Amino acid sequence: MEIIIFIIGVMLLVGGIALNISINRRRFYRRGSGGLQHFESYGKAVGTTFLERIGKIIAFLLIVIGLFFTISYFLLPDLKREIQHQQTLEQKGK
Repeated sequence: MEIIIFIIGVMLLVGGIALNISINRRRFYRRGSGGLQHFESYGKAVGTTFLERIGKIIAFLLIVIGLFFTISYFLLPDLKREIQHQQTLEQKGK
């Protein structure tokens, strides 16, 4: 069960980083020699930048959630040991 948490965390982390790199790569190749982004029409400019913002937010959330799962995988054995220790102390106290 614990390894599944680690695998999900790594997959989310890699997916978020890949999405972020993909969006940045598309922005880079859309720029001209003056450093401005070039679009065919105003509507495409508005739609593309809006979707890219949403994509960047999703990528950020994937990275944060992936980090949370990955870190929790390494902290989970310590938490289990602490809970078992607390339970044994409670049972001895009764």
